[in-house]
Amino acid sequence: MSELIKHECGIATLRLLKPLSFYQKKYGSAFYGINKMYLMLEKQHNRGQDGAGFASVKLDMEPGNRYISRVRSNEAQPIQDIFAKINERINAEVELHPEILEDIDSQKKNLPYLGEVYLGHVRYGTFGKNGIESVHPFLRQNNWMHRNLIVAGNFNMTNVNELFQNLVELGQHPKEKADTVTVMEKIGHFLDSEVGKLYKKLKEKGYNKKEASPHIVEQLKIHKILKKSSKDWDGGYVIAGMLGHGDSFVLRDPNGIRPAYYYKDDEVVVVASERPVIQTAFNVDYEDVHELEPGQAIITKKDGSVHFKTILEPGVRKACSFERIYFSRGSDAEIYKERKKLGRLLMPEVLSAIDYDTMNSVFSYIPNTAETSFYGMVEAAQDELNRQKNEAILKEKENLTDERLSDILSLRLRTEKIAVKDVKLRTFITQDSSRDDLVAHVYDVTYGVVKPTDNLVVIDDSIVRGTTLKKSILKMLDRLSPKKIIIVSSAPQIRYPDCYGIDMANLEDFIAFQAAVSLLKEHGIYHDTMDAVYQKCKQQIEQATKTDKNYVKAVYNPFTYEEVSERIAQLLSHESITSEVKVIYQTVEKLHEACPKNLGDWYFTGDYPTKGGNKVVNKAFMNFYEGKKDRAY
Repeated sequence: MSELIKHECGIATLRLLKPLSFYQKKYGSAFYGINKMYLMLEKQHNRGQDGAGFASVKLDMEPGNRYISRVRSNEAQPIQDIFAKINERINAEVELHPEILEDIDSQKKNLPYLGEVYLGHVRYGTFGKNGIESVHPFLRQNNWMHRNLIVAGNFNMTNVNELFQNLVELGQHPKEKADTVTVMEKIGHFLDSEVGKLYKKLKEKGYNKKEASPHIVEQLKIHKILKKSSKDWDGGYVIAGMLGHGDSFVLRDPNGIRPAYYYKDDEVVVVASERPVIQTAFNVDYEDVHELEPGQAIITKKDGSVHFKTILEPGVRKACSFERIYFSRGSDAEIYKERKKLGRLLMPEVLSAIDYDTMNSVFSYIPNTAETSFYGMVEAAQDELNRQKNEAILKEKENLTDERLSDILSLRLRTEKIAVKDVKLRTFITQDSSRDDLVAHVYDVTYGVVKPTDNLVVIDDSIVRGTTLKKSILKMLDRLSPKKIIIVSSAPQIRYPDCYGIDMANLEDFIAFQAAVSLLKEHGIYHDTMDAVYQKCKQQIEQATKTDKNYVKAVYNPFTYEEVSERIAQLLSHESITSEVKVIYQTVEKLHEACPKNLGDWYFTGDYPTKGGNKVVNKAFMNFYEGKKDRAY
């Protein structure tokens, strides 16, 4: 993506179903689990660069021995940092006691992080602090083994204030008002409650606390705890957790907004945020990795049994389409095909914009994630060029010479690497007085491949704010002096905030919203429209009611999709640009055609899958109208 947009967090869980000696014998190392966790986190580094964390649980440890280990980092290379720390701790122990390498039981007892249950996380902070205390996994400690809770997730809740207040009413005193803390404490509360109930029953049967512990572990119903904990959650989430005695779980939201995939055999149970991560790390086929169903939890008990439980009634499936457009790595077989199709489906509008003149058009992309959709667009353009060749041959067949036929067949589509991003340059952009000049040179341009008679077609994943386009890319492309610049977005117009993952929270940041506001003013209906929307939003927020209404849609309703695109092109075109500029956006209908399984499109359509989403967008409008920069949730 040519401009900065927040990624998503990523999770990885691994349960070893065999004794550590099995992995030592078969794979040559008792550190098999740690190595696989490193692979899975590195393969999801694209999802989060702000921090990383790792936790492990050792099964069946005697009292007095450490059974939970956790390490977190918010360094520049957090994954490498945490595993460097793990290696450092293990190597230090081995140097003191080299003999333990000959004994698996001694390794498990004495080496930190070596266990049977693992949880890892890569973080991209959507809001707030990026300090080490904000890095997952989070740990809720207790001297009773089964009351220890470790939690990590990929999620945003729209109703953090309500969840916080629920905890207060339960008599708790949360240390901060954050969705991660409230989620963990809610699970922790019902975990404590369930353990207490089980102990009471066992006590009535004559068991003391020590005798009761193994029975509590056996009888603990994780799905009951998750059902009670998640009852009031409103958001998009994949929540992963481990208990101190060895139970583990991963829960997905009922609309399937955030992704989760799993693989299991007789050696391992694995969950990750992306399918190819599991395929690569465990060398398994596409068909072997399955998607966790919306509202479902995969629960692995201490005894190794795996259970799939419906925790929340599934709603309308609204899996995030931005996962397919941008967030997830394109190495997933389905995603790769979908991204190519996104590019292909844009071609009719592109051909119309260049008057079907493929011979005098240069096709390129903004590095680097738009490359796959670029391939799809080029394939469609090649189909058009082949049609033009056939037409020329048929038209001239009576007088067609070998030389002319050779000329027609030699025509090739012109594709070039036009833009090359200079990542290092971004670090120097600090002084406001020189910022614009420096921003304009973040990308290098390839000279000598575009003629003044050419159209220049450049595809990007999406156009969110348009800042980089206006201040850098369009100026750069204009230096090549093409006849026309066509900027193509493989995603539709981003019109509304996303409150389920990435933190696109302020309406005024979106170039589509700016375009709609500009059109409202031009048509003389700005004040009437905005006042009416504001009053409806204010009434809903003040009454604290959850609603199915997104009142902000009224800002866009007076105009066609094409009118908004045309105004965006005008807003992006700096007065110094001499080339004609056109912006083409993917339509929502074609997005759904390309990505039929991921229909979450609230940032494009305003159709939020939860009532909390409607509340957020209405609050975001109020903030804009009142001139506030506050977060809407």
